[in-house]
Parts: sequence; C-alpha cells; structure tokens
Amino acid sequence: MSAMPTGRSVRRPLEPFKFRAPEVTATGAERAFVELSRLETLWFNTGTLCNVECLRCYIDSSPTNDRLAYLTCGEVERYLDELAALDSGTREIGFTGGEPFMNPAFPAMLEECLARGFDVLVLTNAMQPMMRPAVRSGLLRLREAHGDRLHLRVSLDHYTPELHEKERGARSWAAALRGLRWLADNGLRWSVAGRTCWREPEGELRDGYARLFAVEGLALDAHDPAALVLFPEMDAALDVPEITVDCWQILGVEPSAVMCATSRMVVKRRGATAPTVVTCTLLPYDPRFELGPALRDALGPVRLNHPHCARFCVLGGASCSVVA
Repeated sequence: MSAMPTGRSVRRPLEPFKFRAPEVTATGAERAFVELSRLETLWFNTGTLCNVECLRCYIDSSPTNDRLAYLTCGEVERYLDELAALDSGTREIGFTGGEPFMNPAFPAMLEECLARGFDVLVLTNAMQPMMRPAVRSGLLRLREAHGDRLHLRVSLDHYTPELHEKERGARSWAAALRGLRWLADNGLRWSVAGRTCWREPEGELRDGYARLFAVEGLALDAHDPAALVLFPEMDAALDVPEITVDCWQILGVEPSAVMCATSRMVVKRRGATAPTVVTCTLLPYDPRFELGPALRDALGPVRLNHPHCARFCVLGGASCSVVA
C-alpha cells in the first residue's frame, strides 16, 4: 500500500492530554488496536547514523545520532533463522536507517537475505555511501545473481532542487540524482519516495515529478503510486485525532491495512547487548512500542497510542513496505 493522505494536516500543537493511556483515548473511548494478521515484512534498522541531517527526519538521523547502533550481519541472520523456525511466510526484508549503506556490514546483510530467497527493499538517499566503488560493485553482483528481488527506494523529497535541499541540505540534490542515474543505467530495480508536506495537491506533485523524470531521462511512472511513493507529514508535535475502535467503520479503513498488521522492525539501542523488536519503522525510540528481543514475543496486538499511528498510517493510508 502506498501513501495517500486524505487531506491536509491541521497545523496546531498536539493537545497534551492525547495519546496518554494505552487502552483509552482522552475522551475515554476504547483506543483502536491492530492484530498482526501475517508477518509479511521484517524490517531492520541498520543504525541511525546518516551522511545528511534532514530538517524533518522523523527518526532524527544525522552524522552524529547513534541512538540506534549498527546491527551486525550475525544479528540479522539470527532473526532470519527465527523467521524460518516460526514458518512465518515472510516474503520481504526491509532495511532502513539512518543511511543503510553507512553500516560496514550492510552488503553482507543484503547478500544473506537475498540468498535465503527474500525480496529485499532498501530505503536510501543514494548519495556517497551507496556510490562508493566497492558498494557499487557489490550491488551489480547482487543484481546479476538475484535480479529484481533487490529494490532500492530513493528519497527525493520534492521535484525541485530548492525544496529538496531545503529538507536535506546544500548539494544533496545533485548527489541524489547521480545515484538515481547510476541505478537506472545499471539495471537495478529502483523507485522514489517523496513528501506531501509542501501543501501541493497530489496531482500537481506527481506531474512535477513526471516532468523531472522526463528531463533527466529516468524511466519511472510518476503516476504509479508504487513507483513514486508520497509520504504524509510526520510531526508528532502537531495535533491529530486519536483513533478509537469505532473509527474503523467511520473511516472505512480495515485494521489489516495498517502497517503493524503485517510488519515488525528490529533495532539495536546504543549500549545494548542485543537487538529488540519494535512495532514498526516509525517508532524506534518509544518504549511503549518495544515488544521484546525475539520475534515470537512481538506477535501480539498493537494499540495505536502515538500521533504517527493516526497521521501516517490510519488517516494517511501509508506503508513503508511494497508487499501487496
């Protein structure tokens, strides 16, 4: 499922009495929850260090933020072993950061996941860490061995350099386009992730990206929501309605369509001796969404007790995965 916001966010501060009690909302209504229907995607956060510092990074990645430490390939392998033991039917492994290509063990993680038959999705900015010669050589080898089962989704926050660099910093535009062209020229599977925070209608945004791709000679259909994913704004300080159990019917949304119905994420906190499992890619720090060190501990329901649950997933209709 791709990200399609239902409307513009109301830009006022979050009311302080919201998202407090796990079982009920501020009005006393039962808070909505989501059962894990099937573990289709297992995410790994490779570490929060990043080569750039975005203005509105929901995870605060930067060249200095190491709140989430680098995972090792051995740690990833142990969770892949657990997937096999659980007979989970998991089809996709996702990697996010930080910038995954900054983790020295990341190429080995990719090779291990692909060798075990998983589809692999990598969220990357396609800048210098990905473009190192050894990394590019490794990606070409993986493409030859595994084809389109390796998919790289590149962050391009707007179709103009001015707004993209407003988010990602000076000189980030040319570097991202260089990475996109290399992926396209070398036959790797790639897509683009943009943002809807610019207050442009979705159609105008997609038209703008289409013009950019045409000018740059990049063969990507900007009107295909799987090829160009537009993510809604994620700012936990802005007000958003709490989701109650009655909201499913009111909104016409199925709980099974929400990301935590089909995915979990593995993180390793700085100073921890081992990784742990959290509900999803959006909530790596909040202890209320830490589920335990093993996947078998993380298979229960999730209460939607965070602004991101409402804004990004339920009202925004967004998911980081590509599994349909």
